[in-house]
Amino acid sequence: MMPAATVRPDDTPIFDPSLLRGLDWSQNTVPFSPAISPLEPGEGLVLRPLCMADINRGFFKVLGQLTETGVVSPEQFIKNFDHMKRSGDYYVTVVEDTNLAQIVATATLVIEHKFTHSCAKRGRIEDVVVSGECRGKQLGKLLTSTLTLLSKRLNCYKITLECLPKNVAFYKKFGYSVSEENYMCQKFFN
Repeated sequence: MMPAATVRPDDTPIFDPSLLRGLDWSQNTVPFSPAISPLEPGEGLVLRPLCMADINRGFFKVLGQLTETGVVSPEQFIKNFDHMKRSGDYYVTVVEDTNLAQIVATATLVIEHKFTHSCAKRGRIEDVVVSGECRGKQLGKLLTSTLTLLSKRLNCYKITLECLPKNVAFYKKFGYSVSEENYMCQKFFN
């Protein structure tokens, strides 16, 4: 394999796209009006796995609307992308506006392998964000529904997410409930 510095970003997906095509959308419990789905996310839009070339399609611009992304070189991006792809536990999913060739939404499903529950898997939804100009097109709902169904397909015994109190009502629509456990955090700043 070539060193990351000499690899050029291409359309290599971070996970097998057939996983998204194979979801049983009839199990979705959230209504969409107008109707959209992973296979038909809206005119000029495509829902798919993150690709290496998305570094040049505004992926960080969208993530930056959620949180601080920092300065990431192409080499860093490729190295992290390769690590995530090799692990097989990262399902970074994006919505691309094909007319603009730009990423307009993203969310990530991370699989955590446990020793508890007979060595079961736990899903975690992270980094759900829709670009400001595309809000109101149900893309956050679509990504959350898609990753929830994907976690079931991957045989997770549960799926969790963390959100701000103002977003609790949104996630309750998908069957998520506020846990009695406390979320705690310690941040390290370099």
